[in-house]
Amino acid sequence: MFLHVGWLHLVSNMWFLWIFGDNIEDALGHLRFLVFYILCGLSASAVFVLSAPHLTTPMVGASGAIAGVMAAYLMIRPCAKIEVLAAVWPVAVRAYWVIGIWIALQVLNVGSYADDGIAYWAHIGGAIAGALLIIVMRPPNVELFECMSPPDVSENTLS
Repeated sequence: MFLHVGWLHLVSNMWFLWIFGDNIEDALGHLRFLVFYILCGLSASAVFVLSAPHLTTPMVGASGAIAGVMAAYLMIRPCAKIEVLAAVWPVAVRAYWVIGIWIALQVLNVGSYADDGIAYWAHIGGAIAGALLIIVMRPPNVELFECMSPPDVSENTLS
């Protein structure tokens, strides 16, 4: 979880951690976020090992743990806008689309038996761990799917 293949691998992982991680750390607090992150990484590693028990190539990178952070972000801030590049233009897209498509791509790559050296099972395992852990580790004041709930309609409101 703390070793990377090269600088590009490290920088790309840290970029995703910076984009999504600060919001989850704000929601959980520093220590709880550290525990959350490590548990996501360990879960990602366990799923990867279970998916390929005879593989002798080591798994490197933080992407499994970061997948857990992304899943937690999806559950806490699904309506947040994330800027992505569409061709060369930045476009603001809701988190549930960006992260949802990313998760779907991980599942598709597992299903297609992609042999490109990427630990897709670790990503899926980390995302599942992050989704489950955020439910039990979040403080009581942190709501899940807050923007997805219908607006509160008061009895005193005129129709």
